[in-house]
Amino acid sequence: MTAGPGPGQPAFSADHTPYEALGGEAAVGQLAKAFYETMDRNPAYAGIRELHGADLSTAEEKFRQFLSGWLGGPQLYVQQYGHPRLRMRHAPFPIGESERDQWLACMAEALDACDVRGPIRDFLDARFAHVADFMRNRAEGSGPSA
Repeated sequence: MTAGPGPGQPAFSADHTPYEALGGEAAVGQLAKAFYETMDRNPAYAGIRELHGADLSTAEEKFRQFLSGWLGGPQLYVQQYGHPRLRMRHAPFPIGESERDQWLACMAEALDACDVRGPIRDFLDARFAHVADFMRNRAEGSGPSA
């Protein structure tokens, strides 16, 4: 790497990953739990809640496993399911700006509930926004697109 972190950005390395900066296994598990609890109880997220089955426990566990590897921790999801292929796995679900925005707002509440602050919060907010926007597969006001 030739450049260091930008202002206010955490310095991540093989020895200090976002996974470690967040707090490791326990913190990742708490974040996944807070996300799905928030989605389940807050009517503002009904649109994305409807995309899930009645029981959120499997989705929560898969999300915990995904986050672990995505943040630089153990590759739990990859070990069990293979490459995440996020867009392919989410292709059956209509994801537009509304769903993206609900997901990001729900994640912001979950991060707040887990008291994630400072440079790691800034990093996560930016990365989650990037991924959530990448997941869009339909324009507003239309059906699923190719």
